[in-house]
Amino acid sequence: MKNLILSAFVIAATTVSCGTVQSIVQNTVPYTTNVLVSSGVPGNQEISVTSSATSFAQYVGAGTSMVQDIRISSAKATATNLSTNGELGIFKSIKVYLSGNNTGEILVAQRTDIGSNIGNTLNLDPDTSKILDQIVKSGSVKARVAYVLKNTATNDTNLTISMRFSSIPAPNQ
Repeated sequence: MKNLILSAFVIAATTVSCGTVQSIVQNTVPYTTNVLVSSGVPGNQEISVTSSATSFAQYVGAGTSMVQDIRISSAKATATNLSTNGELGIFKSIKVYLSGNNTGEILVAQRTDIGSNIGNTLNLDPDTSKILDQIVKSGSVKARVAYVLKNTATNDTNLTISMRFSSIPAPNQ
């Protein structure tokens, strides 16, 4: 009976640790940026806001040289309004670009033709074909959110863009 319990414990511990190792190896990295859309922002005009990301090295342990093939895996926009429920229907389009030190900008996620009654959460269309190694490994990642409103904003709205990135382990060097 003791051996059966001990065996079950070892199997359970191995299963849990394998899942943990797989999560670490896959390196799914979250990143969130916030944009304030102020009352009075004009409609039908592209507005851009840029923010710096925290160091991606803190997520991948010893450094970004341990991973490769870094790609965006998902992106979501969430709106909250300070006076009413947030509504993404005020947006005509939302685009998210990433850049790094001495790198060009890459469009990583977007959504155009946003419906009027979409609610306060919207999945953006990520471009999973783009490899972002050069940007992420540059040391300073910047996100630029470009949006177009359908009409002039009548209330302040907080727009949160949540992105997740995936990677694979780099071969031993």
